[in-house]
Amino acid sequence: DLGLPSGTLWATYNVGATTPTEYGDYFAWGETEPKEVYADSTYKWFNADSKIFTKYNSEDGLKTLLPEDDAATANWGSEWRMPTNEEQRELVEECQYQMTEVNGVYGAKFTGKNGNSVFFPAAGYRWRSGVDNVGYGYYWSSTPDPVNADRSYDLYFNSDFVSPCHINYHFLRLPVRTVSE
Repeated sequence: DLGLPSGTLWATYNVGATTPTEYGDYFAWGETEPKEVYADSTYKWFNADSKIFTKYNSEDGLKTLLPEDDAATANWGSEWRMPTNEEQRELVEECQYQMTEVNGVYGAKFTGKNGNSVFFPAAGYRWRSGVDNVGYGYYWSSTPDPVNADRSYDLYFNSDFVSPCHINYHFLRLPVRTVSE
């Protein structure tokens, strides 16, 4: 509980982790299980033959992930879900942001006005079969980009900057931090 105006509660660690400093699992947007290799051709909602997105596209009108496609809900249960872009924005706007080390792990600490805080490891992202950009943070939201069917919003941070309005390709694997109400 960071004392946010919306009452949103943030989990203390990532999906697939057991402590706040573990990276946890990495997920493609709209997929609920980690995979060994990620690319556009292996993305669940992309038809590689026709080069079209089969869900969360401009034609289906979906403006947020459905529970069955939400990595937080699928792995932690119905009381948890991925945050919306607006909830990530609230986290950034209502909390003090600081890059720091916790138990030797570099990441971002968000401290609410009530003094409580959450730590997000700077876990980078996974593409193909490797991990890239460790030292930077990328965390999925449940909000797709309204313009590009192959992208969604994520929380992004580094030593100089934090933004809830970053956009990444769905097939990249990012960590997931859950919220509840």
